[in-house]
Amino acid sequence: MTSPIFEPFTVRSMTTRNRLWVPPMCQYSVDEKDGIPTNYHEHHYNALSRGGAGAVIVEMTSVLPEGRISPLCLGLWSDEHTVAHARIVQAIHDGGAKAGVQIAHAGRKASTVAERVSRDGGSLSIEEGGWETFAPSAIAYPGLKETTALSEERIGEIVEAFGAAAQRAVKAGYDFLEIHGAHGYLITQFLSPLSNQRTDEYGGSLENRARLIRQVARTMRAQMPAEMPLLVRLSATEFVEGGITVEETAQVAAWLKEDGVDMADISTSGNYPAPIKVYAGYQTPMAAQVKREADIPVAAVGMINSPRLAEYIVGSEQADVVLVGREALRNNSFALSWAKELKVDVDYAPSQYLRAWNTRR
Repeated sequence: MTSPIFEPFTVRSMTTRNRLWVPPMCQYSVDEKDGIPTNYHEHHYNALSRGGAGAVIVEMTSVLPEGRISPLCLGLWSDEHTVAHARIVQAIHDGGAKAGVQIAHAGRKASTVAERVSRDGGSLSIEEGGWETFAPSAIAYPGLKETTALSEERIGEIVEAFGAAAQRAVKAGYDFLEIHGAHGYLITQFLSPLSNQRTDEYGGSLENRARLIRQVARTMRAQMPAEMPLLVRLSATEFVEGGITVEETAQVAAWLKEDGVDMADISTSGNYPAPIKVYAGYQTPMAAQVKREADIPVAAVGMINSPRLAEYIVGSEQADVVLVGREALRNNSFALSWAKELKVDVDYAPSQYLRAWNTRR
């Protein structure tokens, strides 16, 4: 038997073995606080790849030290980072998946307590090892410390840092890159009229608010081989009145397509606390709308925890790929498990594990 989610998918010149990808999920595991990937990351990403995913996207990786969410997050701001990321790429390739990395800056949501650290969250002070944060406007995220509005000169430096990180990611051997323009981090902060109240060329109209992400896309594209795909993750809506709308997100995706972006990964929210009605596949209709209005391939994400739901989303052409996050953490081999449940024969189960996949027990 065949299934839409187990068909290959091609974007630019990259083809993945199926349409079940693992999205970026922060691990907060850089205990040395230097942004350099560790043995943990190699084993973690190898397990996700070995479990049958078509592609694995490495967690949010910052272009600058002050762009990290927490001191325990990954970075790509030096050549030392490049060497360590190359080991992650090799680990993912050893499992048979394509390797991507999400390039980002946390903006006003930086300098916070790592999720896995035993504390109630919030910002880290300078005395606790934190740092000054920056945003489009001096408007703090609710519950976090005050932030500083970026100068135009500093914005230019951040754009250059995205380009430098892209260049290092290419040297590390990644198959594709993803710009993080979602979840309330710096690029989302610029896109949202709620957090961006600038009066210069980076504020006001949607065209102005999208200026940063378009500059980032063009700068990263210039550092990448022509055959290498560039993706973007966008929050389709903030679920807050006056915030980003799905229609605006579709327009931004269309502009980014002109700038060399090949695919949009559609998520939601994160820029302000908001009441969200969460259910299986709850973000998929927005991914479908962006796909239709921007005429760009999309990935759907959000509570896609069953093979039948994933199969329906791809089979009905609402999305080209599904991103399976928490289910992948619960079961690294979710893709192989789903193939077995759907009675689809795949040839990439690890040979050492074949007795588990070729038996009814």
